[in-house]
Amino acid sequence: MNYREESLKKHAEWRGKIETVVRVPVESREDLSLAYTPGVAEPCMAIHDDVEKSFDLTRRWNTVPVITDGTAVLGLGDIGPEAGMPVMEGKCALFKAYGGVDAFPICLRTKDTEEIIRTIELIAGSFGGINLEDISAPRCFEIERRLKEDLDIPVFHDDQHGTAIVTAAALMNALKLADKKIEDIRVVINGAGAAGIAIARFLLAFGVQEIVMCGRRGIICEGDTSVNPAQQEIAKITNRGKKQGTLADAMKGADVFVGVSVANCVSKEMVASMAERSILFPCANPVPEINPADAKEAGAYIVGTGSSEYPNQINNVLVFPGLFRGALDVRATTVNIEMMKAAARGIAACVGSDKLSREYILPPAFDRSVHESVAKAVAEAAVASGVAKIK
Repeated sequence: MNYREESLKKHAEWRGKIETVVRVPVESREDLSLAYTPGVAEPCMAIHDDVEKSFDLTRRWNTVPVITDGTAVLGLGDIGPEAGMPVMEGKCALFKAYGGVDAFPICLRTKDTEEIIRTIELIAGSFGGINLEDISAPRCFEIERRLKEDLDIPVFHDDQHGTAIVTAAALMNALKLADKKIEDIRVVINGAGAAGIAIARFLLAFGVQEIVMCGRRGIICEGDTSVNPAQQEIAKITNRGKKQGTLADAMKGADVFVGVSVANCVSKEMVASMAERSILFPCANPVPEINPADAKEAGAYIVGTGSSEYPNQINNVLVFPGLFRGALDVRATTVNIEMMKAAARGIAACVGSDKLSREYILPPAFDRSVHESVAKAVAEAAVASGVAKIK
């Protein structure tokens, strides 16, 4: 099947992937008096007296906007907010199908950091959490940081942290098969944008000791003023050996390669130069950094990609429905590192030792038990770390 052509046809048939559903009867004078005027005045005044009741008396407790400015949509780049709508609608459909979360696409006609932050702050009172999507780096770091400081509901940039969480889950299970300890491995991450930097920070928090980041010009080293401020910051806590050179130089002797960059930038020779029982996650979409068959032929022990065409798909859909479900259920005020670690462990645990293999390190996204596992783990972590309003 030609998925691109068929998808275009289906989108024309569907005319949208989500819709509003009325949850109350509106068939009689009494129905209208209860759901709308005059009865609706009472919940309005109750919320006026205590804004927290907006979670109990409206659908706010279960609603999340998927917000983009259309500047980093999939691998398509800056295509504009309207062109990003099919992706945002799809994300909303997955939120509902896998997490029971009511999500709405909001595509902003601005690239101005301050305008985006202010807009989200102004509408935040209508939602239980905020999902940021496909906003280009380095602006996405500032936007998320400021919103997390200013708002008392979860703010989550999925391109950063969803990618980091599912990558960590895949790595945990891959290391079991490779018989390697997380504190002993050397990781190379190619792609120093939002996802790559978030993956690096998260893996360091998980116990990885040695990470080398690579960008367009090769290895990123502390003191390199040619890279952006976010890359300069991550350079301070990675590449502690001050290694310099190309991606090929970085991969020599490495245990793990994570790619969130561009297609076909890794050769067989580069894979062959890695350590024994090497783990490769070439996740560029729609075409990975190296074809999985070529990587295995060159000696890779385990390979996972971002594509459903190959085994071991490393996809954020394993993360965000369950993560928000858990956060919303306990009315968490933020998404912290403890909750993200719990999500990663929850995903990894869904592949039992009896099923774990080199071709099966992550569960499929359509396995509903995964999202339930993540939700439970995240909710418990929110309570344990003191950021849950509902115990």
